[in-house]
Amino acid sequence: MSQTIAGIEIPDSRLANDATELVRQATDDLLFHHSRRVFVFGSLQGRRLGLRADPELLYVGAMFHDLGLTERYRRDDQRFELDGADEARRFLRSNGIGEHEARLVWEGIALHTTPEVPYRLEPEVALVTAGVETDVLGIGYHALSPADIAAVTTAHPRPNFKRAIVDAFADGFRHRPDTTFGTVNGDVLEHRVPGYRHIDFVRVIEESAWPE
Repeated sequence: MSQTIAGIEIPDSRLANDATELVRQATDDLLFHHSRRVFVFGSLQGRRLGLRADPELLYVGAMFHDLGLTERYRRDDQRFELDGADEARRFLRSNGIGEHEARLVWEGIALHTTPEVPYRLEPEVALVTAGVETDVLGIGYHALSPADIAAVTTAHPRPNFKRAIVDAFADGFRHRPDTTFGTVNGDVLEHRVPGYRHIDFVRVIEESAWPE
């Protein structure tokens, strides 16, 4: 049976239900509810911005976007965003979704912590970031109605979310700190790993192999 939250219908196709099941098994309540909120908030922001995404593709992007933080899907050799993006592409292609559509979902997940760039791309890419920015950073929060926000957080609560999501980020990539170079993720480790300092871009330039 389909569900509607704040006027946004949650996709109820076999593909969407399989995506929900995969994510439910891999994540805890924190990441599951966050991912569902990302879909609804992204859809609401898309309605406000005049951006229309394929709901099924946006749903998979939202649901898979933090899989790289989970023990089951995280790797050691690449940034966590790529873990989820790669898994989403495998999932979609194995379910008969075309390469172009799978690539849109891949980009939406891979770029979801990259400011500005996703909004220059397709709605399926932009609205994953919009949903993440609303739920994690509060960007666009005041552009949504209090009733819609209440409906979303009633369906998918966010108790102690600010601290809990930062802890989840840290747990997801503290074992691969070098992959945070050039990303906002270095900030997380500085707040959660004693003594950690992000890789300094200027120092990389100054200490490179070039004599001058």
